[in-house]
Amino acid sequence: MIFFRRARLAARAAKSRTRQAAGRTAEELDARLPVSEGGGLLHKAFPNHWSFLLGELALYSLIVLVLTGVYLTLFFKPEMSEVVYDGSYAPLDGVRMSQAFDSTLSISFDVRGGLLIRQMHHWASVIFVAAIGVHLLRVFFTGAFRKPREANWMIGVTLFVLALAEGFAGYSLPDDLLSGTGLRIAQGIMLSIPVAGTYVSMFAFGGEFPGEDLISRLYGLHILLLPGLLLALVTVHLILVFYLKHTQWAARGRTNRNAVGKPFFPHFMAASGGLFCTVLGVTAALGGLAQINPVWVYGPYRTDVVSTGAQPDWYVGFLEGALRLVPPWETVVAGHTVMWNVLLPALVLPGLLFAVLYAYPFAEAWVTGDRHEHHLCDRPRDRPVRTGLGVAGIAFYGVLLLAGGNDVVAFTFRISLDDLTWALRGALVVLPIVGFLVTKRFCLALQEAEFERLTSGVETGDVLQTLEGGFEQEHRPIDDDQRYLLLHKSLPAAKGRTSDSDEDDLRDGRLREALGKWFNTTSAAEVHGAGKGGEGGAEPADRQHTRDDPPPR
Repeated sequence: MIFFRRARLAARAAKSRTRQAAGRTAEELDARLPVSEGGGLLHKAFPNHWSFLLGELALYSLIVLVLTGVYLTLFFKPEMSEVVYDGSYAPLDGVRMSQAFDSTLSISFDVRGGLLIRQMHHWASVIFVAAIGVHLLRVFFTGAFRKPREANWMIGVTLFVLALAEGFAGYSLPDDLLSGTGLRIAQGIMLSIPVAGTYVSMFAFGGEFPGEDLISRLYGLHILLLPGLLLALVTVHLILVFYLKHTQWAARGRTNRNAVGKPFFPHFMAASGGLFCTVLGVTAALGGLAQINPVWVYGPYRTDVVSTGAQPDWYVGFLEGALRLVPPWETVVAGHTVMWNVLLPALVLPGLLFAVLYAYPFAEAWVTGDRHEHHLCDRPRDRPVRTGLGVAGIAFYGVLLLAGGNDVVAFTFRISLDDLTWALRGALVVLPIVGFLVTKRFCLALQEAEFERLTSGVETGDVLQTLEGGFEQEHRPIDDDQRYLLLHKSLPAAKGRTSDSDEDDLRDGRLREALGKWFNTTSAAEVHGAGKGGEGGAEPADRQHTRDDPPPR
């Protein structure tokens, strides 16, 4: 008995000494680092919804890219000097190739685990770009780009551009026949720049195509400059997410002035860590089971050889499609040939697309006159015009992506390539318009259906006979959570007053008013029931704070 008592006393004394040591360590660290200030971040609330994991999916695929990329740099040789292959892949034995292609074959067949890591790296790049794209769509359709998150939206678009550039650079490094064909197209795009095109091409390739310097230059961009920019912008992006707090879906107890969710530690970190393990496991499974980019099948790049059915990775397929759809337009000006069929689809079009993405938050704020802060997500159906514009953009991109493989589609389905190309040209104009109109009408129909459920209730499936002998369906009121959501959905803010002191200002005000009415289109039922919107008691959650009453950070 005495032995056990002494053991308990010794354990208590050891625990007390451990606590004192931990306290002294924390005090010493706090004197040198902001430990106490950072402790509050561990309890920061993160709203819980599956759509919020898309950004984390991009982050963790980037981590997989960095880990696998570090391993690949140990064996890859970014040189274009020719060697004679004498490795393990017998079909290419004795073939002359660049050292870059030779080292890629060595990684795939001679380095232990090299092919697995290389394919994991490629699959992770595909997931990374796709996750950023879908995350941007989520932010767009829910209005999470509005004040005060305009800067974070622009950072996200920049990350997408950098991801495209990083993917193309890595895709071109093996110097195989497929990537070499892509570089040849890139050189044609450079040459389409009026006046300066030849100089840009000579500078990039270090001479006439294919030159001797491009692979080593792309290697520096791929492993140093572009990853550094990506990591820096991701860090700024995460800091802004912490500072501005995460957006959340409207529900009872959630307003513009709070954030409801799981604490950062331990709940969010545990769930997020599980997602990272899932991403790592899925990319490992794909790398081991699903073949991607088998460069040994294509062979080394030769300037006099082009493979049929050559398709780039999907994320640059829209540029390929744009190049294939534009007719062969050329103009000779002062002895210089302007190749509109290359300049417009490969440089002007993507420039305009990304310019629209950068400017959209400010354009919507100008049209609606909305200068308030928003921390609640819009439901896409509540913003029919914005949702329609998003669907129109997706349709436009989808047609270009399909056009990037028009030769494969025509061969597979035994149809005329010319007929398919003309059909895709028409679809590029028609489908976005049809997509916008149908989506807008669908959103308005959803609003009308919700208003009907709000006023008449939900059908129970029972039919009642009236005293007069007629029949009517029985309805029950919707539950409180649904009623709250319908009555407290985000409403368009009042537009600012326009000045009539100047004719230009007056014209500008009229334009904004017309565009604002068009953008804030709502169903007739919603307009009719607007006066009953306060039935639930409180005012709409999206109007519960103003600029004079900012939400706590």
